Amino acid sequence: HVQLVESGGDSVQAGGSLRLSCVDSGYVYKDKCMAWFRQAPGKEREGVAATSPGGGSAYLDSVRGRFTVSRDNAKSALYLQMNSLKPEDTGMYYCATDPARDACFSRWKNKEYNYWGQGTQVTVS
Repeated sequence: HVQLVESGGDSVQAGGSLRLSCVDSGYVYKDKCMAWFRQAPGKEREGVAATSPGGGSAYLDSVRGRFTVSRDNAKSALYLQMNSLKPEDTGMYYCATDPARDACFSRWKNKEYNYWGQGTQVTVS
């Protein structure tokens, strides 16, 4: 079964950088959508970045140019390099995957991914 494990969250000062990692240890689906979401206290979960099996990517407007999403299909891993972090980037970051490879970005926008990790906390002060 799908089992997503995130790591890399930490507390950093504004302007700093972090790199989040996610590994799908269950590795059920080879060609799948992979994405990052985040949720700040008192706010709804939002999509941060998404990737498709074909290599396409999408970003939340507020992180475009600062964050870079990448994936390693051989390792079934997903990464998020976060630079120039701001306090408003604070939140729990979740890795998510979905087998609907032809609807990666629409499902990301609608937060409809089927499989979710437990999250890793990012705090920017």
